[in-house]
Amino acid sequence: MISVKCPHCKVGLKVDETRIPEGILSFKCPKCKKDIPISFIEQKLEEQNSAGTVVVVQKSQGIGKLIVIENEYTPYQEFPLQEGENTVGRKAKNRTAVSICIQTGDKTMSRSHLKIEVKKNPKGGYFHYLSDNKSINHTLYNGKNIESGDVVVLKDNDELILGQTTIRFNE
Repeated sequence: MISVKCPHCKVGLKVDETRIPEGILSFKCPKCKKDIPISFIEQKLEEQNSAGTVVVVQKSQGIGKLIVIENEYTPYQEFPLQEGENTVGRKAKNRTAVSICIQTGDKTMSRSHLKIEVKKNPKGGYFHYLSDNKSINHTLYNGKNIESGDVVVLKDNDELILGQTTIRFNE
């Protein structure tokens, strides 16, 4: 069970996350009957952001994660990285081939904006290789534009900007 507060009437609710069907975008508050938005990402571990959206994220495997910084278009979200290729982009109704779908109203973020390839370091830990995925509005890495074909090795607390959305990388 997770605790959820309706963003409209502020009533506190207990929700059994195992009974929420995948693919739904919201559910009705039993008190005010308004929609409470929800976002699913594979395995279930719940959080609630200040915008009132229930964000369901995966548990981190220690491989690194992306933290989406909340703004007027985008709620706070966390996404663990998986070993191999991780494609990051804006969540769309027609599912595109991305492994990390960011729930956002930011139309300047591409549906398949960037790639992060995670490879094991033979000496321990992981390497995280960032590249732009031919996005229209490009990717900024710590304030610098990533050119097509560039590959950057991410470090802890690096900042990525996709359109108008800021993402922090953490190891």
